Amino acid sequence: MRRSGVYIKQPAGYRAFIPTPLPPKPAVKIVGELQNLLSRADMALARLDGVAQMLPNVDLFIAMYVKKEALLSSQIEGTQASLDDLFSYESGDKLENLNDVTEVLNYVKAMNYGLDRLQNLPMSLRLIKEIHALLLKDVRGSERHPGEFKRSQNWIGPPGCTLSEASYVPPPPHEALEDMGALERYFHDKERLPILVDCALIHYQFETIHPFLDGNGRMGRLLITFYLCWKGVLHKPLLYLSYYFKNNRQEYYDRLNMVRTTGNYEQWVDFFLRGVVDIAGASMDTAGQILELQTHHRRLLWEKKISSPIAVGILEQLFYTPTISIARIAEKFNVSYQAASKLVSQLEKVKILRETTGRKRDRRYVYSDYLDILAEGTKI
Repeated sequence: MRRSGVYIKQPAGYRAFIPTPLPPKPAVKIVGELQNLLSRADMALARLDGVAQMLPNVDLFIAMYVKKEALLSSQIEGTQASLDDLFSYESGDKLENLNDVTEVLNYVKAMNYGLDRLQNLPMSLRLIKEIHALLLKDVRGSERHPGEFKRSQNWIGPPGCTLSEASYVPPPPHEALEDMGALERYFHDKERLPILVDCALIHYQFETIHPFLDGNGRMGRLLITFYLCWKGVLHKPLLYLSYYFKNNRQEYYDRLNMVRTTGNYEQWVDFFLRGVVDIAGASMDTAGQILELQTHHRRLLWEKKISSPIAVGILEQLFYTPTISIARIAEKFNVSYQAASKLVSQLEKVKILRETTGRKRDRRYVYSDYLDILAEGTKI
């Protein structure tokens, strides 16, 4: 049997891949350039974790980053939604692509639910199934048994391809159940490898098993954050690799498949660690830009003499919901519509807010400078 597993012909005539349990044998060789890369990834992750101590409201930053991760991860699976759509929905707008936006919102709910459950429940098949049920609730794929491991054969390939035409056929249901059991045991094994290497291997193994009929990609990307938080490497969920995977989508698929066909785990770990270095650095840059923007606009309110408690409160609210209306401001801050309208005009005049509808009634305003920082890489 090859180091990573073997293709075995099934009774129905097709060949399915049966992975070997983790850890790889012989063990992953962390030498030379891979060792240097691991050191850089460890340092980048430690610096990112330290960002949590610098930010005045780290939970706000995390909330926004979870939304961005949800969007990027869903886009990889073909979801047609944008950050504008997401914030417009939260502001009460009616959307034509509501189903796509709901998929993204489900991802946010699944992420937050999983992180909360990890306070009392360890990494386990039970937790994975609970999270998966949330991911696919009332969206595309909801008819494919959310929260339950597959009971029929699935496969990967171009839309409409048959099982015989598939680019990859994961293990059949009975094998997948055994493989997931082995993966659960690996979660709890005494650590044999550095955490980031383990994380790379776990993501590969989950995607190779493909235990659900749908939603495996999103679930596998969630596992990266859950595992690092569960192991205490991240004290706050600040690392999300979907941006890296999206930008390098074909290479991502090719490298996963290379492990299956050649048994070369090292090239996959190399790719994964480069993603950690890239994304940790980008996340720190984003945090810095947001802090700078927040400081700049607070100062601007003082300079333009519009720094009333409500004006400052609106600015802070915009970091939660960058799309807003006069009516929502009036309701949120318990002021008259006229007073809210005056404040919005002042914020629009100093270019903190920008009107987006062009209408005379029911206008919407966006905190475009902030949205531009968050939206990097999310354009469809």
